[in-house]
Amino acid sequence: MTDVPVVKLLKELMEIPSISEEEHEIGVFLARYMRTLDYSAELIPIAPRSDRCNVYAYLGKERKARILLTSHMDTVPPHIPLNVKGDTIFGRGACDDKGPLAAQIVALEELRAEGAIKDGDVSLLFVVGEEKGGPGMLAANDMHLNWEAVIFGEPTDGKLATGHKGHFVFELFATGAACHSGYPEKGKSATSTLISLLEDLKALELPASELLGPTTFNCGKISGGLAYNVLAAEAYALCGIRVAADLAIIEEKVSEVVKKYPDVTLKKSFGYPETLLDHTLEGLDSKPVSFGTDIPRLNGVHKKYLYGPGSILDAHGENEQVAIPDLIECVAVYKRLVSELLRS
Repeated sequence: MTDVPVVKLLKELMEIPSISEEEHEIGVFLARYMRTLDYSAELIPIAPRSDRCNVYAYLGKERKARILLTSHMDTVPPHIPLNVKGDTIFGRGACDDKGPLAAQIVALEELRAEGAIKDGDVSLLFVVGEEKGGPGMLAANDMHLNWEAVIFGEPTDGKLATGHKGHFVFELFATGAACHSGYPEKGKSATSTLISLLEDLKALELPASELLGPTTFNCGKISGGLAYNVLAAEAYALCGIRVAADLAIIEEKVSEVVKKYPDVTLKKSFGYPETLLDHTLEGLDSKPVSFGTDIPRLNGVHKKYLYGPGSILDAHGENEQVAIPDLIECVAVYKRLVSELLRS
């Protein structure tokens, strides 16, 4: 099974390290690879004089297409080398997101070989930076293209996603007054203030969704202070809330809690609401997911599908993996989805 086209391509992609902000090499590879398949393929910088480039590939000479398939080229660090054991592929990008990316290319190549697609039917967009704020997909809006439907590749356990949670990311900066820890009444601990605030945020009752479940809070990073025997003059926390519903209400509740702490400043990093998706394909199961994607970053009125092989629970970990049978099935599903969308 290791010699089937989708596996061969995935192995080539995984041999190229491409953690966020270091995607240039894989972008060049993909543009060159798509040209060998007789696609028009463009390397598009995401900003003037940037070497970070999206790849846009299409059949014929016209950029415009009815259906777009898109995946991201970047991975989270560290790069983990490819390793194949039995019918499972291990390594960074196996399921997030080089597995879906390879399956999208092979699906279109099989449809071409069957005479099922022509110029103007489909295009492919591979973006940088999805794992770190989505600058690639945001820059893709500058192409000013529209599609009838967009198929996003991410690990969804081989099920069409019905929707995914939004995200509200913010920073907290606490200030105090340093002093000798033997005389705490002479100063004020920024870390103690921040810990109290985080407990209040954790206790917030946040909106839930019947489809997506609860909204969840996480403090992913915290730092502050100089030593055990000095009250901390400064403290910092980076927090994220997975939004199931009502982003505006959530932002308001967080702000109200922070206002009770005059020595803490709130800085919003970014936020986007929950995303509901198209998910009907006969014979294929569907489910909601809790992770975020590039979907809300792409402007336009189009149908939105989210599908891919492997589990998000394996992504970002030391044992990231994808089963080869799931990868092959993914190719078949992408083919079915594109065919049905073109017929409609």
